[in-house]
Amino acid sequence: MSAKKVELEHRLALEQQTLALPLRALVRNGPIVCREDQSVRAAVAIMHEHGVGSVVVVDADSRPVGIFSERDLVGAVARGEDEGAVSSLMTREPIALPAHAFAYEAALAMIGNHIRHVLVTDDERLVGVVSERDLFSLQRLGLGELTTQIRLAGDVRILENIAAEIRKLTRLLVEQGVAAEQLTLYVTVLNDRVCQRVIEVVRKRHQWEKISWCWLAFGSEGRFEQTFSTDQDNGIIFAAHDGAAPEEVRARLLPFAREVNEALDACGFRWCKGNVMASNPALCLSVEEWRDKMGRWLQNWDPKALLDASIYFDFRPLYGDATLATGLHHWVLERTRAYPNFLRQMAQNAMQAKPALGTLREFATEDVPNAPHSIDLKAHGVRVFVDVARIYALAQGLPQTNTVERLRAAGPSVRMSAAEIAATVGAFLYIQQLRLRHQASRDKLSDANANRIDPDSLNELERHTLKESLRLARKLQKRLALDYQL
Repeated sequence: MSAKKVELEHRLALEQQTLALPLRALVRNGPIVCREDQSVRAAVAIMHEHGVGSVVVVDADSRPVGIFSERDLVGAVARGEDEGAVSSLMTREPIALPAHAFAYEAALAMIGNHIRHVLVTDDERLVGVVSERDLFSLQRLGLGELTTQIRLAGDVRILENIAAEIRKLTRLLVEQGVAAEQLTLYVTVLNDRVCQRVIEVVRKRHQWEKISWCWLAFGSEGRFEQTFSTDQDNGIIFAAHDGAAPEEVRARLLPFAREVNEALDACGFRWCKGNVMASNPALCLSVEEWRDKMGRWLQNWDPKALLDASIYFDFRPLYGDATLATGLHHWVLERTRAYPNFLRQMAQNAMQAKPALGTLREFATEDVPNAPHSIDLKAHGVRVFVDVARIYALAQGLPQTNTVERLRAAGPSVRMSAAEIAATVGAFLYIQQLRLRHQASRDKLSDANANRIDPDSLNELERHTLKESLRLARKLQKRLALDYQL
């Protein structure tokens, strides 16, 4: 083994240890704060006394309500507004995470929001601040460097190379045993950055005015659950400012969408065989057209409508005017609760994905070309959790799209105890971990067997854990059947 590889593996081990720590363990000193009713000058005096460039503004109950920084001060002085209360000039709604959250969640928040600090709270009260410096191993690992390289990439060919590096890094993380939840989030966040930069690069070659638009992510990308083997699931929502007909706007956007889809394919995000892509005219739609399409799904329960809903109802904005996507999301959530029969049909459809369990405590395996005695971890494992979590989230009007977040948010309302929720989430993540490990070991990720594994290739403990995970999937499915009287 080369010295370089040994050094990298050592750094990865340190990285994993750091990222697995709760944020409470990374808080070294008490936060520097001021009250929201204090003056700007008082806040500046506190910053000067402690030698810091910002101060957290808290209310009477020590709950953070904003951050006041040197940048805010400069702006206030320039406008002659430095005599008032700090609450009038602070930056509101700072990014905060609970003390029990893991360090990797703070790292993702910093990367995703382009910030250098995350507030740490306990029961909504401020207990400390975690900085980029506290997570400096993230930079040693190269994730920070990768995001910088993505931002600076000037053409698609450079992004192709960066995407390949991301896949190499992800393989190393899988080999080191990094947990599935943080790993799929890493993969999705970095893939998001690549996709966003591809869109920016291509956008410069296309000119249009008076159009608001947003690139949408569907499916596993919309759920923040991408693995190695992933194809494109995307679309566009738009609104014309000059009253132009949707057909006219679509004609101007489709060449751009086609070029983006081709560039993403070159970067390793495979061309979708089902044509679930923004270059498909049926998925490049105005706000009204998207509402009409989704509204028809809610009233049409044929298999195609149910399949479409399972893909498109997990959408989120990726690039552009996010208000178009969030507005559509609110519109959908308001209506799904009003169509209980539609949700019941979705539940009926979810029953078709049986967990890969047979009789006599054995696995239900299949013999398929190039994968004898195998089970499909996606179709007969992961899908069960994804489908049930989606239905419960839609039934309750929850905004989450991620499966783990949906289970944690919806669980109490369907009478799941905290222990049941934790066990169900753990089962889902274990199967995801096996998928990632299996895909990381393969030379080709595009074949039909990327999610198939022979249970006999697992050791005794792994087989036992997989069986228990699948039993929890079956238990979750039975709960859904009871709730919808199936």
